[in-house]
Amino acid sequence: MNWNKFLPVVISILVIILVAVLEKYSKLFAAVTATMPLNIPLALWIVYASTRGDQAAVQEFTSSLLMGIIPTLAFLITIWLAARSGMKLGPILVVGYAMWGTVLALIVGARGWLGV
Repeated sequence: MNWNKFLPVVISILVIILVAVLEKYSKLFAAVTATMPLNIPLALWIVYASTRGDQAAVQEFTSSLLMGIIPTLAFLITIWLAARSGMKLGPILVVGYAMWGTVLALIVGARGWLGV
């Protein structure tokens, strides 16, 4: 069994279960657990293992992670505003992902336009 591919999936599942359990006791701790930087190290682990530690590939991946944070922040702000406005879960997610996709497209377009 290839643990480099299996273990990140198991850890992700355990985090989801932990959020579900914590939510019953504390919304704050559930939210903190949900937003902990867990996927980033897991993804970095996968990239590092698959490239055998190639520093150029790791640097390119981490640079792209920085670009991915901005649309994710836009997603979070949008779903927060949507929830505050009284929207139900489906529309909250639709507007959140619409904003995420829009900001991501703008960043990718700007990077291409700027030649970055």
